[in-house]
Amino acid sequence: MASVTLAESAKLSQDMLSSGVIENVITVNNFFDVLPFANIEGNSLAYNRENALGAAEWAGIGGTISAGKAAATFTQVTSSLTTLVGDAEVNGLIQATRSNINDQKAIQVASKAKSIGRAFQDKMINGTGSSNQIDGLLSLVTASQTLSSGTNGAALTFALLDELMDGVVDKDGQVDYLMMPSRTLRSYYALLRALGGASIGDTATLPSGAQVPAYRGTPIFRNDWIPTNQTQGTESAATSILAGTLDDGSMSYGISGLTAADAAGIRVEEVGTSETKDETITRVKWYTGLANYNEKGLAILTGVNN
Repeated sequence: MASVTLAESAKLSQDMLSSGVIENVITVNNFFDVLPFANIEGNSLAYNRENALGAAEWAGIGGTISAGKAAATFTQVTSSLTTLVGDAEVNGLIQATRSNINDQKAIQVASKAKSIGRAFQDKMINGTGSSNQIDGLLSLVTASQTLSSGTNGAALTFALLDELMDGVVDKDGQVDYLMMPSRTLRSYYALLRALGGASIGDTATLPSGAQVPAYRGTPIFRNDWIPTNQTQGTESAATSILAGTLDDGSMSYGISGLTAADAAGIRVEEVGTSETKDETITRVKWYTGLANYNEKGLAILTGVNN
């Protein structure tokens, strides 16, 4: 008589299932740990940037003041909140009978929250302001704060990093962060090794306790949301490095995230049971935005191709 088959024996047994879900959709972004958020009333925030200083002139005794009469002018900028939202819908029978190891509803809600967080991190870099997106850093940086590595791109150098950091001046030259994709971070490590005897030991400690590399004392954040397929001249596999400052709560420096004062952070709302299906609906949402208060607090190096 033939022995029992694997398929037949499986009918009488069940594989062990570990509770929880192992994360496999991951993008490294420590910068999210340090990005400040401002709570705002209403659905947008308006702030004024200096456009031109009030004029002044040298004058002698009894001299007529003429050129020194021109008044200061300003440019008003508005940053708006938008909505990141997702509905977790779970069938009642599935929730009742298949939640003995993993709570089906809890898993779906947690996944929606993670998706919302990833969507913000993506558009914090790549948002265009269209289709209800926020304006990301690649859109918020101005032409005057853009440093090109070369007509057709170029490899990363310490000199280019120094020049990029020189463009950030809103905190009297203090630079709070450098941000680059992992490919460029590897190029930075290669520059250090090429010095001969240099160790990759210059690090910065984040508030969470995590450590990141640093250049001239400025933390370098790996951010793989920064695209590596940008075009510069004949180069179609270029990327960018961002440098800037973080706002200190005064809404005067660099960048900060925005969220609604009366509904801050990612929120979970029970919508209830569907009218037409045996499903519960849980809404996960975030009213959020991004502001670049000071143009001189954000600079970019484009065309890095190694």
